[in-house]
Order: sequence, then C-alpha cells, then structure tokens
Amino acid sequence: MTKTFAVIGDPIDHSLSPNIHNAAFKALGMDCTYIAYRVPRGELKEGIESLKQIKISGFNVTIPHKIEMMKYLDESSEECKIIGAANTVTNENDRLVGYNTDMDGFLEPIKKRNIAIKGEDVLLLGAGGAARAIAAGFAKEKARRITIANRTKEKGQELAKFAASLGAESNEITLEEAGQNAGNYKFIVNATAVGLKNEPSPISTNAINSQSVVYDIVYMPMNTDLITQSKKKSATVIYGYEMLLGQACLAFEIWHKVGAPYDAMRRVLLGGF
Repeated sequence: MTKTFAVIGDPIDHSLSPNIHNAAFKALGMDCTYIAYRVPRGELKEGIESLKQIKISGFNVTIPHKIEMMKYLDESSEECKIIGAANTVTNENDRLVGYNTDMDGFLEPIKKRNIAIKGEDVLLLGAGGAARAIAAGFAKEKARRITIANRTKEKGQELAKFAASLGAESNEITLEEAGQNAGNYKFIVNATAVGLKNEPSPISTNAINSQSVVYDIVYMPMNTDLITQSKKKSATVIYGYEMLLGQACLAFEIWHKVGAPYDAMRRVLLGGF
C-alpha cells in the first residue's frame, strides 16, 4: 500500500517539496508518494476532510494555513504551542498531530556553519508566521536582542512582545531605520516575501559588512537582491533553500522515523533552480 504525503497551501504550484520528498523516497526505496494540493484561503476545514478521505499519512502546511491549522489538530508539539503555528502534520488513524519544523529548520544552516548565536544581536524583517518561528529560535539559542522591522507597526510590536516573552530583549523599528542600522547587527534575516518576484531588497544594504550574517528565507530565486547585495559587501550569506531543506529533513524524520537522505534531497532541490 503506497503511503501518500502532501503539502497544502495557496499558491502551491511553485512548491519544491514534492521533488524533495519524492527524491528521498527514491533514494531509500520507499513505497511513498508526495503531492502538492491547493487549499484556498478559507477552505482549510474542507481541505483537511479531503485529505483524511484519501487516508493521507502526513502533510506539510504552508502559507496561508499554518496558524489556522492549529484549530484542527488533536495534539501538538511544544514548538507548535510556543509558535502558535503548525507546518508538519501526521495522520494517525484520523488523529492529527502537529509539529513545527520552521524553528529548527531555520537554525540548522547556522549550526552547520558553527556560527554562534548566543549573546548576538538580530535584525528580523517581517512579522508573519515564519518570523515568529525564527524569533523563537533565536530566543531559544539565547540571542541578546531581537529587533523587528515590519511594514505594519502593530504586527512588529506584537512580535517584539512575543520575543520578549521568550526571554530575549526585543524592540521594533521601521524598515527605513533597519536599513540605516543594519551594520549594528550580527544577523540580518529576511522573513518577508519580498524577493520572491525579484523585487529590490526590503531594506537598504549599504550598512551591511563583512561581519554580517545575512539569511534570506526566500528560496526562489536563490539569489535575491538582498543576497546579491550582501555578497558584494563580503557578508556571510545563508540561502532560503537551506532552511527549506532543514525543514524537509525534519518532517521526513517525523513521518518515517529514519534519517533523511540529505544529499539526495539537496541535489534535486538545487537542480530545481
């Protein structure tokens, strides 16, 4: 009996998850398949019902459903509860158990490079679901201060409060101030969708320097304007695809209880660019 897995969201046609997971199944000779399934905003309940009907074994959840997904879980992990969002779900006889691999998937490439987070200052652009997970990750790793810059002030302040509740110093500034002061932070992270359509960087990159670690979670295109400009400043850059891969490996391990074939997954992912 082939086991079926999926990613749900809207839009979903650009998702690289099916390629990544199907490559992993192939590498390990597993009788599984992974599909992309479009579930429009406002139709999550119906979408989950259809997934249960096809006896889905597990699924990933992406924009815009990560927060709302929490309502439909029978059980959720500690990370889910802290972040208030789920992006990985297992279906155990119609019992849905939720996990959030955003936080550890995000941290993984930083740890792979042995870059210390403890005591460092972070500039975080954006205040959506991904930004929450990232703020939680930096707080867990004992960053000194997390500064949030977001288009809408209220959401930025809300996220700053959240980060403070997890024990990190936190404040909120405008995107313009963020550009002017970018040189004062060790980590500069773009957790907005700016860059997806090849737009210019969400902040000015003039202050970025060789001490900066610039991490853009947008993975398509691989070289966003922020990444391209930061490379010119000799900053250390971390690509969005690395977070995607980190998350995918964690989801794979949650579902299958075996180590993910990282290299096979990375190869197909980079082949997709």
